[in-house]
Amino acid sequence: MKKQTVIVTGASSGIGLEVARYFLNRGDNVVINSQTESKLKDIYNELGAGENLAMVAGDVSKKSTGEALAKVALEQFGSIDVLVNNAGIYDNKPFLDVTEEYLDTFLTTNLKGTFFTTQAILPQMIKQKDGVVINVGTPLVDHAIAQSPSTAPISSKGAIHALTLQLAAEFGKDNIRVNTVAPGLIRTPMHDESIDNNAGIHLINRIGEPEEVAQMIHSIAKNSFISGAIINVDGGMGAGHSL
Repeated sequence: MKKQTVIVTGASSGIGLEVARYFLNRGDNVVINSQTESKLKDIYNELGAGENLAMVAGDVSKKSTGEALAKVALEQFGSIDVLVNNAGIYDNKPFLDVTEEYLDTFLTTNLKGTFFTTQAILPQMIKQKDGVVINVGTPLVDHAIAQSPSTAPISSKGAIHALTLQLAAEFGKDNIRVNTVAPGLIRTPMHDESIDNNAGIHLINRIGEPEEVAQMIHSIAKNSFISGAIINVDGGMGAGHSL
C-alpha cells in the first residue's frame, strides 16, 4: 500500500485518536487536529511526536482551520490523500426541550465542521486528481430509538450522510471518493463504565472498540473503489438488537 498523508479531526480522544494511531502504526503521515491546543499537544507527544506526525489546533467549523490543516500537510508531507472528518459531539435531549442555541451547537460542530473542513481540503485533492474523504456518521440516522431522544445531533449527522452522497457525485470525476462510517456504541471517554449495560443494542451483544472503527476507516482509505457509501460499524445495530 502506498504511503498516504492523512488528516484526522477530533483526534485528541476516542475514535479520532485511534484512527490517528492506526494510520501512524502502518507507516502513513498523519496531521491531527483538536480544538484545545494543550490537549492536542499531549496527544502529539503520546503518539511519539515523530517525523510522520504534525498537529494543528483549531475549531473545524471555521474554514480557516481546514486551510491551516491543508497548509501544514502540504508543507510537511507534500500531499493530502485522506481527510477523516471525525470531530463531533452528541447528547440526548427531548425534542420539545431543544432550543435554537442547543440545535446550533450540533449544526456548527458536526455539520459545519465536516462541510468547511472538506471545502478547504478538496482543492488540493482536485489538483492531485486523487483523494478520499471519510466522514463519521451514525446508524441512528436510519434507525431511530425511542429511548435515545437525540433529534439535534441526529439531524446534523443525517445532513452529513446526505452531504457524503452529494460530494461523491460531484467529485467522482476528479477521482475523489467520499464515504461515511457510521459507528454503533463505542467505548470512548464520553461514556462511563455503565456503557456495557447497553451491549444488547448490538446484535453481537457487546460494545464496540475505537480500534474497530479505525480499522474500517483505514480499509476505506486504502480501497480505491469505494465511494458514496454509508458503512455501518455497529455490531449489527442497524439490523436489530439483542434483547
